[in-house]
Amino acid sequence: MIERVVVLGGGSAGFLAALTLKTRLPALSVRLIRSPEIAIIGVGEGSTADLPNHLHGFCQLDPAAFHAIARPTWKLGVRFLWGPRPEFPYTFTYQVAAQHPELPKPNGFYCWDDFRNAHLNAGLMERGRAFARQPNGSPDIQRNAAYHIENADFVAFLEMAARERGVHITEATVQQVERGGAGVAALHLDSGERVQADLFIDASGFRSELLDRALGEPFVSYADSLFCDRAITGGWERTGEPILPYTTAETMNSGWSWQIEHERRINRGYVFSSDFISDAEAEAELRRKNPQLTTTRLVKFKTGRYARNWIGNVVGIGNASGFVEPLEATALLVICHQTRFLTQILAASDQQPTPTLRDSFNRVVAGLWDEIRDFLAVHYRFNTRLDTPFWQHCQRETALHDAEPIVRFYEENGPSLVAQLELLPPDRSLFQLEGFYTLLLGQKVPHQRLHAPSQKEQQIWAQYCRANAARAATGLTMSESLEIIRNPLWSWTPGFYPA
Repeated sequence: MIERVVVLGGGSAGFLAALTLKTRLPALSVRLIRSPEIAIIGVGEGSTADLPNHLHGFCQLDPAAFHAIARPTWKLGVRFLWGPRPEFPYTFTYQVAAQHPELPKPNGFYCWDDFRNAHLNAGLMERGRAFARQPNGSPDIQRNAAYHIENADFVAFLEMAARERGVHITEATVQQVERGGAGVAALHLDSGERVQADLFIDASGFRSELLDRALGEPFVSYADSLFCDRAITGGWERTGEPILPYTTAETMNSGWSWQIEHERRINRGYVFSSDFISDAEAEAELRRKNPQLTTTRLVKFKTGRYARNWIGNVVGIGNASGFVEPLEATALLVICHQTRFLTQILAASDQQPTPTLRDSFNRVVAGLWDEIRDFLAVHYRFNTRLDTPFWQHCQRETALHDAEPIVRFYEENGPSLVAQLELLPPDRSLFQLEGFYTLLLGQKVPHQRLHAPSQKEQQIWAQYCRANAARAATGLTMSESLEIIRNPLWSWTPGFYPA
């Protein structure tokens, strides 16, 4: 019977785990231990649309309080400076794996030349607009929008919410992990306290204090698909630049660069492979593109996951359980999925999880990490924008793993939806065919079923894209949208984010 949970780590993973458990299982005793010697990662962060739905739906955290304290901006997707096109949009909506009711084929068959207006959100991104206008002038906020957020502000909000819901927070450093028959018997703190629990959650980040250091769980490397192992992060204070409603992912000589849009700051970083460029050369390349860049920081990482995320009475969450680079901003998505599934397992088993439930958790989470690896591999394998040694290596050597049959099907059949249930069942896939097809079409990966639309089809498609463009052109900017939702007269619709 799990009645006492101890969460090790005071970053976003630890607080999200503690909050999720305490919200759905309020009788559970949840204690979070964080070390005052370990600072949180104070950088800008992007997310997917899963984050607001998890926060405000599953965890029932008030959107108004969240926006007042964490002060996020919205993110409609990723603007890719990638492949042979000047750019292409990746949205959190169905733009290519959908079908117009008056057209005989899925939208992807009409997107070979251009799909910047294949969905309203793509049109909004193209014009730097955050939301379409409702008839009353308010932003038409949908549940397919994500957040850009400063990590320090985010953790501050999560800590406040955790305290309000009864999570006990201890400031201490773990001096020793005592092993036991179930996995971990106790944590010995620098205060002299010996802390026991029925379940320990390892949210200690890259250190992976419990899963790796204490239990020695094997690490499954993703180095055959993802070659980058370092990132330089930095940014500058915003001056007169408009706040854009997307993350930018830009191809660089030996990796790629992100740009994340916060209200007061622009966050910029370069993810690269140390096999192809030195730290100093990478920083110089980033600064050439961004002369306004201020102080930077180097982060070293390895990509992969632990073989199991739940061992005995220890569950790894977030970076303590695995890591992939932030090319699709999946870090918070993984945490949300892990904590939801863990909470659902405990609730369904009356807090007495069986070995088969633990096995199910491990299979699902391993599949989650592996799908992200495969999706990111498609970004690298087919990016022909730069002809540098790094990108030549990626095109030759990137292992696609389970993305291989998806790519092979696309190459033979185009962006067809006929085999969707067999290739990527929507209820079991993070990115679905929409994600894979968007990246394949965006990078102009050739296929054998190029469609020559009739004149009528061309007219229907052109009219559809023009309608999206026209509505997007009248949309609200980020600054206008933030001003409206911060007005005391604004109120969030109850149940907007369903639990």
